[in-house]
Amino acid sequence: MKIHEYQAKEILAKYGIPVPRGGVASTPAEAGRIAAELGGVVVIKAQVYAGGRGKGGGIKTAQSPVEAEKLASQIIGMRLVTHQTSAEGVPVDKVLVEDEGAIARELYLGIVIDSGKGLPVIMASEAGGMDIEEVAAKTPEKILKEYIDPMIGFQPFVGRRLAFGLNMEAEQIRPMGQLIGNVFRVFKEQDASLVEINPLVVTSDGGLLALDAKLNLDDNALFRHRDYAELRDPTQEDELDLEAAKHNLSYIRLDGDVGCMVNGAGLAMATMDIIKLIGAEPANFLDVGGGASEEMVTNAFILLLSDPKVKAALVNIFGGILRCDIVARGMIEASKQKEIKVPIVVRMRGTNVEEGMRLLAESGLPIILANDLKDAAEKVVTARGGAG
Repeated sequence: MKIHEYQAKEILAKYGIPVPRGGVASTPAEAGRIAAELGGVVVIKAQVYAGGRGKGGGIKTAQSPVEAEKLASQIIGMRLVTHQTSAEGVPVDKVLVEDEGAIARELYLGIVIDSGKGLPVIMASEAGGMDIEEVAAKTPEKILKEYIDPMIGFQPFVGRRLAFGLNMEAEQIRPMGQLIGNVFRVFKEQDASLVEINPLVVTSDGGLLALDAKLNLDDNALFRHRDYAELRDPTQEDELDLEAAKHNLSYIRLDGDVGCMVNGAGLAMATMDIIKLIGAEPANFLDVGGGASEEMVTNAFILLLSDPKVKAALVNIFGGILRCDIVARGMIEASKQKEIKVPIVVRMRGTNVEEGMRLLAESGLPIILANDLKDAAEKVVTARGGAG
C-alpha cells in the first residue's frame, strides 16, 4: 500500500525524524495561505504515487505567497506524467507546500527487504537527490549497505558506521546514527516494505532534514494498522486494481494485451512466461486462488474483460480444490453480465475437467479450447493477431 509524501512525513515526524515545515493544500488559495504562514520561499510539490515529479513539472519553487498560489493553480488539476506513471499520467488533487530550506549536502537513506538474503537492508549514499537505481547501475560503490538480523535488531553501532561511511562531520555522527535508528523503527513498527528519504539533507547549520519521503506499507500487515485505511487515496490507484481488491483477487495490470486468468501464483508466472516466449506480452497477473468460489471466478472474468487493452485472453486452470466445472460456470455467468468482445482461449486440467469443458462447449460462447499450455499460448497469440 502506497501513501502520499505528506502522510509519510507525518509518520516520520512521530518518530523524531526532522521534516520541513509545511502544509497540504487542495486549492491554489490554500497554497497561498500556507506560503504566507511559512513567510519565505516555498516549494510546491504535487502529491501523487510516483517519483520523478520534478522532471514532470510537479515540483516548483515560489518566491512569494502570490507566486505560490499561481504555481499551485498550474499543478492542482493536472495529470502528471513521469517515468513511473502510464502515458495517461495520474491526477493531482493536492499539493504539499513546504519551506525550501538551506541545503549544504544531499544524501540518500532507504530500507527495504533484500529478498535474496531474507533480511532488511539499510542503504545509504552520498549521491542523494538522484534515482537510487541509476546510482546502483553506474556507481554501485557509492551505496553503503547494512543488513539487520531480526534476532538481534538494530544496534547503535550500525548507525554510527553508516554515518562514518557518509563522511559526516564529527558532531553529526551521533545525530545521524540516531536518525537512522529511528528510520529503522518506522520500518519495523509500521510494517513497511519500503522507507526512503531522498534526499536526506544536511542543512547549512549542520542539521538533518528529510526533504522528501516515501513509505510503502505491507498489505499483509494492514490488520495490525486499522487506521491506515483512511490513508489510502483511490484517485491514485488503478480502477481495476481497486475492483480486484473488493473481491479479494490478486490482480496486477501489466503493459501487454493478452489477459491471463489462472489459479495459483506459480501457474500465473508460467503462463506469463510462455506468452512472452511465444512472442506476445501479458496484460495482467490475475490469480483467483486455489479455493475460489463461482462468484469469485465470475468477478475475475468480468475484471479480465473490462481491461480495454486486452485483445485476447487465456484462462489457464489446474483444477484441485477449485474444480474446473466451477470455473466454467463462473465464466458463463460473467458472460451474461459482460459482453465478450475478445477471443478467449481456455486450457483446463484436473478435477471435473470433463464437466467443465462440456459446459463451455455447450455454452455457445466464443471460446477456443486448448489441449496443453503450449497449445493454449500459441492459440491466444494467434487469436490476438500474431506475435509482436
